[in-house]
Amino acid sequence: MNKQCLGLALSALLLAAAPAGGVAAQPITAQSEAGPFRVIEVTSGLQVPWGLALLPDGRMLVTERAGRMRLVGVGGELSAPIEGVPTVYAQGQGGLLDVVAGPGFEQDRMIYFSYSQPTGRGVRTAVARAQLDVERLRLDGVEVIFVQNEDPPGRHHFGSRLVFARDGTLFVTLGDRASFRDRAQDLDSHLGKIVRIDPDGGVPSDNPFTGREGVLPEIWSYGHRNVQGAALHPETGVLWSHEHGPQGGDEVNVGRPGANYGWPVVTYGREYGTGAKIGESTDRPDMASPVHHWVPQSIAPAGMAFYTGEAFPQWRGSLFLGALRGAMLVRLELDGERVVREERLLSELGSRIRDVRQGPDGLLYLLDESKGRILRLEPQPR
Repeated sequence: MNKQCLGLALSALLLAAAPAGGVAAQPITAQSEAGPFRVIEVTSGLQVPWGLALLPDGRMLVTERAGRMRLVGVGGELSAPIEGVPTVYAQGQGGLLDVVAGPGFEQDRMIYFSYSQPTGRGVRTAVARAQLDVERLRLDGVEVIFVQNEDPPGRHHFGSRLVFARDGTLFVTLGDRASFRDRAQDLDSHLGKIVRIDPDGGVPSDNPFTGREGVLPEIWSYGHRNVQGAALHPETGVLWSHEHGPQGGDEVNVGRPGANYGWPVVTYGREYGTGAKIGESTDRPDMASPVHHWVPQSIAPAGMAFYTGEAFPQWRGSLFLGALRGAMLVRLELDGERVVREERLLSELGSRIRDVRQGPDGLLYLLDESKGRILRLEPQPR
């Protein structure tokens, strides 16, 4: 089948599967320090969307936490669920989580996704890869390439963002599974870690703990609570991430190989309910400190993207992240590795922004978890 026929077949599939009677909401105008901009609803009808992957041709893949993955056409057409997704544990914060296109997607159609995997004894975060068949809306050759080495019970803190480094290795962010937070400090556990693996699940030889006895060689950094946002800095290629604090103490961190980010020994957060102190202090010389944090109230950050596009010149170089508890989009203005200004946007929507991505068109795309939709930010027409 040639590309033109394939495109027509795909369009027919998407249109046939689009929600009946769905009418896109009218654009709204929002305000920022740089002036007004428009918020466009790309598609709706999603149930708790979690991860968004922007494909090179303008289409999108989106995950729904219940265990569905869908393809979104360039006109916002929403496909039927893609077949072949493994069984997921879809309770609490668990389910089908992040999704990214592989570095060679245009040639091999390989995608990577993370999910909470039931084991019979408990649950663990897993990562799989598969070829996306866009014509038949299915995943072929699904292969699990990573699983956490522990599978405790519980419904919280699975992570999990996926980010490809410039060298083709894959970063996977992992939660501490809440009640097991002390394991974030243990190097024989994947709980509360960021790991770095090869695309086939192997261990890169230059990982910081490779060859160290008693240490899992996949570990890149440790002492994390629940990392649900990560992105490469567009100039340095360094991995930045953010993580949820408990009661206060959400953090933005700059990635360093082998670094200990402190949880739960040091934190700006407090115990839920009681407000009791956690750990020793807010910092320690031998542990990496965040470049930005939120106290006394958490915003519950989710998703992360550096903006490098041309559509919003005033935003270039800014770091964007969603906020679940804060129900807004946050823009952080940077000076090197320092956060020098914070701007809060879209609070009038009252939406939990689960993911933030920059598209090939240089525009920002948001996953609105509250209303089950994808939003696009555009300059205000003059």
